[in-house]
Amino acid sequence: MPYDDANPFARILRGELPSIQLAEDDGALAIMDIMPQADGHVLVIPKAPAEQIFDLPDAALVAAIRMTQRLAVAVRQALQPDGVFVGQFNGAAAGQTVPHVHFHVIPRWKGAELHMHARDHADPEKLKSIAQRIRQQLGG
Repeated sequence: MPYDDANPFARILRGELPSIQLAEDDGALAIMDIMPQADGHVLVIPKAPAEQIFDLPDAALVAAIRMTQRLAVAVRQALQPDGVFVGQFNGAAAGQTVPHVHFHVIPRWKGAELHMHARDHADPEKLKSIAQRIRQQLGG
């Protein structure tokens, strides 16, 4: 199946849709998830046009994992969760809701339930406030 360049993440990468950006380099973009499972839920989107991890070129995978680790560290420093979940879904049966490979960085606190995946939109002002805290840990 050919890559669908009209998917929301491809459109965010081209600047056609808004996002709350945290970090960017030549290989990946990190943004706040607008439908977070927990406060501080971050998405890392490789810039390479690939639907699933199986389609991602090696250099793009390395760039995405480096960015994912960088954001996981920043989220941990900014929000002080009890743990940080890093995940990646491939295919609808696995829970993938956008057909562009991406990585989730989700802070976790003991006893706190996760919100449903890709279900409810968060308050944009709250997202911006959390993003600022994460950016401070990134040095920006």
